[in-house]
Amino acid sequence: MAAGRSGNGATGPEWLDPDEKDAWTGLVSLILLLPSRLEAPLQEAAGLTLFEYLTLSHMSEAPERRIRMSELAYLANGSLSRLSNVVKRFEQRGWVARAPDPDDGRYTVASLTEAGYAVVVAAAPVHVRAVREVFLDHVSASDGRALARVAAKLRVRPSDLA
Repeated sequence: MAAGRSGNGATGPEWLDPDEKDAWTGLVSLILLLPSRLEAPLQEAAGLTLFEYLTLSHMSEAPERRIRMSELAYLANGSLSRLSNVVKRFEQRGWVARAPDPDDGRYTVASLTEAGYAVVVAAAPVHVRAVREVFLDHVSASDGRALARVAAKLRVRPSDLA
């Protein structure tokens, strides 16, 4: 529906004003546009999806390249079941090993192997180049900081939903 406020929530939705509509449609455009533009170079150069690359990347940055699966799912912006499927494929390739968390056996820890680390090291320059070309080269440093603040406000940990 066209912009303009109508209703108080009890009888109908509170319509978006022009600034709200611009913000929302801008966000949706980014959500739909960026993943494919960031994933295509990774697919071509390394045979990785964006989610797979983010999974490996976050593991590579974790202390001792070890991280709980639940934390990794949060960082990679995926469900635990989706992550489990990806990590299973990585295990079959020798890139990742999983084991119970020695501090709390209710959790599983994923560890990046040397082979997995080599994959992410080779793919990283491709990803960074795409991030620069698609995003960073088009926004100012202050725009980037503002976007980071907004993203932090919108990001929810699965435990926050319970």
